[in-house]
Amino acid sequence: QVQLVESGGGLVQAGGSLRLSCAASGRTVSIRAMGWFRQGPGKEREFVAAIGWSYGSTDYADSVKGRFTVSRDNAKNTMWLQQNSLKPEDTAVYYCAASLGSTGFKSSSSYHYWGQGTQVAVSS
Repeated sequence: QVQLVESGGGLVQAGGSLRLSCAASGRTVSIRAMGWFRQGPGKEREFVAAIGWSYGSTDYADSVKGRFTVSRDNAKNTMWLQQNSLKPEDTAVYYCAASLGSTGFKSSSSYHYWGQGTQVAVSS
């Protein structure tokens, strides 16, 4: 089992920044990738970013490229999402997730463990 805990959400004005954290515990040795997803009001959960746990390769949704940066520290079992130039449409609950597999990291079905989510609200 892997446990994930997100933190760092909050209320920010458009153009501002936030840094989300996701701390992993438990059988972290089995993690192959981690990702961020979000679910806005009345919307389905969508992919935001992912990072390979061993080599640190990254992937982003087109909507956040150039504004968000995903990173991780294997020794601390922690992943971050630096969010810059935030827009009102970024308002959502952000979830971190861990995958034990090796492909398909843009799909929520590829992830085996999920955190409880952290709220990000961006005012215009």
